[in-house]
Amino acid sequence: MRFKINSDITKAETLPATFYKDPVVFEIIKEKVFLKSWQWVGDESLVDKPQSVHPFILLDGFLTEPLLLTRDKDGHINCLTNVCTHRGNLLALTSKTTKKLTCSYHGRRFNLQGKFEFMPEFTDAENFPRPCDHLHRFPLKKWGHLLFAGLNPSFDFQEVINIMNERIGFLPIDEFKLEKTLQKDFLIDANWALYCDNYLEGFHVPFVHESLNEVLDYGSYETIIYEHCNLQIGYSDEATEIFEFPQNHIDYGKRVAAYYFWVFPNIMFNFYPWGLSINIVKPLEISKTKVSFISYVLDPTKLNKGAGSNLEKVEKEDEVVVENVQKGVRSSFYKAGRFSPKREKGVHHFHVLLSKFLNQ
Repeated sequence: MRFKINSDITKAETLPATFYKDPVVFEIIKEKVFLKSWQWVGDESLVDKPQSVHPFILLDGFLTEPLLLTRDKDGHINCLTNVCTHRGNLLALTSKTTKKLTCSYHGRRFNLQGKFEFMPEFTDAENFPRPCDHLHRFPLKKWGHLLFAGLNPSFDFQEVINIMNERIGFLPIDEFKLEKTLQKDFLIDANWALYCDNYLEGFHVPFVHESLNEVLDYGSYETIIYEHCNLQIGYSDEATEIFEFPQNHIDYGKRVAAYYFWVFPNIMFNFYPWGLSINIVKPLEISKTKVSFISYVLDPTKLNKGAGSNLEKVEKEDEVVVENVQKGVRSSFYKAGRFSPKREKGVHHFHVLLSKFLNQ
């Protein structure tokens, strides 16, 4: 199935309803979209000591890819497959410190860079070892102390980092502290892309988020499109929390209350004067999604103020709308909609990228 989204937003129609309810499309998205994108891993604290390893599952329930973070004795961090190249056993089951990776099934051993080192009872094997006997290494990108990995990414995540740094590079990302009490998962009875659609426009704010609308200047709300990400800027016309910019900043003199960065296909970086809320949209089933909120705090005195307050309340309001849309797109009489050229640039951008990746 191919999707065509007109690049001219004034003429374009949205993705058809079939996109959100066709199980075949849902499966194709794994290979053509998520395998070719970047995903949030966590931060360096997961492997904070030399010779430490941390196993994890990338998008469990969807991609369900077993991966392994390692920090070698020189401090370099690697992202490896957590699957032994002999018979497919998982190598590491818990986070720990270790000098080598040794499979508990038959004793195959690797170093912390994933290079094959030893295998018992293989002296008679011809043409062994081969390159495929090493552990597969995945691209890993570091931003401050935050880590991102790609299985087979089709774009460079550094481009995204550079774009975000243009706005928030003046903030000390390394000093952002993970606040576990603010972490939470939300289960939503809707397709993952509908959640992204909703996030990517401020059009609904006056109608859905009364408290948020009180601190944001809807008339000044702005969306800026880049290649594989976009930015929504929330300005404030109230005496509320806003960023304090250096004089050489691109937005110096403006009353910016929030930067909302979206990275294709499913990561949101929400910067507020108090710090950063990362939202990861995780597909589970065609009409079930998990959204994980992870918060890094810079200034705790500014929590629960301005646009970055009541995040859970805003989330619950979004859930009601998105779940109702999921019910609506099941209708036999809804086919597709149109975009507001002024207010839905982000949604249009998302649909263009999805059609591009799916049609490749």
